[in-house]
Amino acid sequence: MSRVVSAQRVATLAGDFPRSPAYLGLAEGLRVLIGDGRIGIGVRLPSERELTAALDVSRTTVTRAYEVLRESGYAEARRGSGTFTRVPGGQRRSHDRALMPGTGGEDVIDLNCAAHSAPPGLVESYQRATAQLPAYLSGPGYFPLGVPALQARIAAAYDARGLPTVPEQVMVTAGALAAASIVAQAFTAPGERVVVESPTYPNATQAIRHAGARLVPAAVDPDGWDLDTMAATMRQTSPRLAYLIPDFQNPTGHLMSDAQREELGAALARTRTTVVADEAHQALALAPGLAESMPRPMAAYADGAITIGSASKSYWGGLRLGWVRAPLADMERLLQARIGLDLGAPVFEQLVLADLMEHADEVLPAHRERLVAGRDALVTALGEHLPEWRFRVPDGGLALWCELPEPLATATTAEAERRGVVVAPGPVFAVEGGLDRYVRIPWTASSDDLTEAVRRLAAAWEHVTADAHRPTSPRSRRGSAGRVMVA
Repeated sequence: MSRVVSAQRVATLAGDFPRSPAYLGLAEGLRVLIGDGRIGIGVRLPSERELTAALDVSRTTVTRAYEVLRESGYAEARRGSGTFTRVPGGQRRSHDRALMPGTGGEDVIDLNCAAHSAPPGLVESYQRATAQLPAYLSGPGYFPLGVPALQARIAAAYDARGLPTVPEQVMVTAGALAAASIVAQAFTAPGERVVVESPTYPNATQAIRHAGARLVPAAVDPDGWDLDTMAATMRQTSPRLAYLIPDFQNPTGHLMSDAQREELGAALARTRTTVVADEAHQALALAPGLAESMPRPMAAYADGAITIGSASKSYWGGLRLGWVRAPLADMERLLQARIGLDLGAPVFEQLVLADLMEHADEVLPAHRERLVAGRDALVTALGEHLPEWRFRVPDGGLALWCELPEPLATATTAEAERRGVVVAPGPVFAVEGGLDRYVRIPWTASSDDLTEAVRRLAAAWEHVTADAHRPTSPRSRRGSAGRVMVA
């Protein structure tokens, strides 16, 4: 069944739009409302007759405004059904980009996937793991909870961070996304509510949706978490789980303090909500001295907490391993959910990760140094070429969350892709639409590539803003809109 927005609702949202000429003012107002998410994607707009009456304008004004929306990629006409909202390039294309890295040509700078090349020391770990592998070849090779040596390494890492853990509390998975899927299958039933941050990591919310859960967004703004509002949301919705990223939140880069974790833990206890803390970026502290003084794990403040970890961001994306750390009482439940998906992660890669974790004090500092160099190069380039874009430089993680002066992120990233640079617009990370004022830019490429990527982004931004502000007729806008849209 199609979602519909009433004419009266559109009139209220549009307000006193510019009327010289009125059709362009109305079109611009509607474009902003769609871009901001106040009118969702795929929503049927009121008929021209209904909106004409609600706005007290001529039928021609509404007809021409809808035509401008269609030509600029913010609406589409469906024969016999009406006019429906969309975004340039298509919402589905953007989500596909979020789920798989781009595969462009040699001149394409792909910053859609926040992942770095392998750090120094990785080859040596593979070599040492090769020497250990023969000891496992005489057995069946199935370890549904993980190779014991790796379970012990992960447990020891939690111990060192102030969270007592035994190896039996650890399940090794084929990546953090697999971990999220297992947790969702084990702890949610179709229709149950799960609180998630917005913006957030879209792959994880996809996994939660696949389990049949209903997502309840809790906003994370440019200044961080609003814990009072989050607590109120949990009181009002009685969620089964709360999926949160307290360590260098993706995409904003925020780091939740110990005091905030304690406050949130109390709110979780009051509402009997189980927190799922995604720590994929936890090891990527970039501020001087922060790696040695990171907040304690969220599970130290919340009884029954489930923690998800990842090797892909800390070490290398090609090392497709993650893990779940949970209370002992929940491990059988997780195991039953897991064997419905797979029977264990590859043994060889688990031996590699166990070795890497043993040598973490050698590998991670060099990895962080490369990330700091990339972050600094990105910040410098944005200051030079896009000074009007606002952002906060986070103390860790992998990306900048940039706020644009206008809600043109989707159009800008579509135009940027035409110019050979791929980045993700804000709506990709939104739970219920909107965030078209934001773009996520990872600093995981080389400094030269990051500088060139920002130059191309600046050219795309100049093109899109000039086109958006050019007062032209619907017919003359047809050509420029074609340059913005990506098929």
